[in-house]
Amino acid sequence: MGRFDGKVAVITGASRGIGRAAAQRIADEGGKVVITARKPDPLAEAATALGGPDTALGIAGKAHDPDHRAEVIAQTLATFGRIDVLVNNTGINPVVGSVIDIDPAAMAKIYEVNVIAAASWAAAVHQAWMKENGGAIVNVSSLAGQHPAPGIGVYGTSKAALINLTQQLAFELAPAIRVNAVAPAVVKTDFATALVQSNEDELAATYPLGRLGVPEDVAAAIAFLASDDASWITGQTLTLDGGRTLSAGVS
Repeated sequence: MGRFDGKVAVITGASRGIGRAAAQRIADEGGKVVITARKPDPLAEAATALGGPDTALGIAGKAHDPDHRAEVIAQTLATFGRIDVLVNNTGINPVVGSVIDIDPAAMAKIYEVNVIAAASWAAAVHQAWMKENGGAIVNVSSLAGQHPAPGIGVYGTSKAALINLTQQLAFELAPAIRVNAVAPAVVKTDFATALVQSNEDELAATYPLGRLGVPEDVAAAIAFLASDDASWITGQTLTLDGGRTLSAGVS
């Protein structure tokens, strides 16, 4: 039997990268998955690749749109009858620069998508299913939420807020609902293209394990935290960094 036999997961931002890999891992282990993303065509392709209508449902929309959240919850319950797992994977980083130089409107947008939307998805699945039936929530944070980094300070502070949100939700929703997070370092996705396209080998050499992450690395951790194998774990953030921070503070 698979770890997710009879269970249903909602995964945001899942037409590609980490979200799609997480959906694939859960589906491979017996689960049904409902995936979301902004663009309908790549989302439909992903849902088909995940097994089609018997296994996967794709619903296009913006993660921070309340009407989209309501549609996803309603269609998930109508199609599969339950919501056991929520993976908050959607995240944006549209600006690069020092925190003090970022336009406040851009900062607000990052927080709206990376933090407020995650809290709103948690509230939605709690009200619709998990309050009465239990479940697991996994938030996708970032190593940037644990350590300062040049140029992505606003993104990093939003991911730090997501880590704190994880702890707060875990405290508030226990014992029926477990809430954890993962904090990946650089993972080879379209989202990280600007970081790796010109110096992947040089960057990988700074990681003790000698390589950058791939989506499947993060998906495996998400699946663990969402499964009953992690039934005594809540409020934690699992750092996935290939050993990158082992030398932090060493001159």
